[in-house]
Amino acid sequence: MKIDAIDRRILRALQRDGRMQNIDLAREVGLSPSPCLRRVRLLEEAGVIERYVAVVDGARVGAGLTVFARVWFKTQDAEVTHQFAEAVRRFPEVVECYLTTGECDALLRIVTADLNSYWRFQADHLTRIPSVQSVKTDVPMETVKRSYEIPLP
Repeated sequence: MKIDAIDRRILRALQRDGRMQNIDLAREVGLSPSPCLRRVRLLEEAGVIERYVAVVDGARVGAGLTVFARVWFKTQDAEVTHQFAEAVRRFPEVVECYLTTGECDALLRIVTADLNSYWRFQADHLTRIPSVQSVKTDVPMETVKRSYEIPLP
């Protein structure tokens, strides 16, 4: 699907507010409601818009600690990587997982209630994945920026 300037305006607006009414969206991007809705549907069908979600404040629901775990594998073959990926997909505490190049093999963003619950998660689950050799954890002191918007040219 070729994305044009109007599609980009639609995507920028929906990234700011996914619950925006079509009539308001159409007004913002300079279309009438029917063509605007048609474009949104095409973006959804093409997978450009994957889904709509609510952004939850973790601290207000008992999940106020975010940590970053750097993981090293015992070996780096395809089976080990696949085994690790399948394991972390089962843990709701792991909200993001990236296989990386460079110093470590994987980078995880993990959300838990507090440091003690993270320690339990690491000891009881993360380090028990057979492919994991070691884990180093970074605890952020302050969130300076957090965005869910993909920059669009």
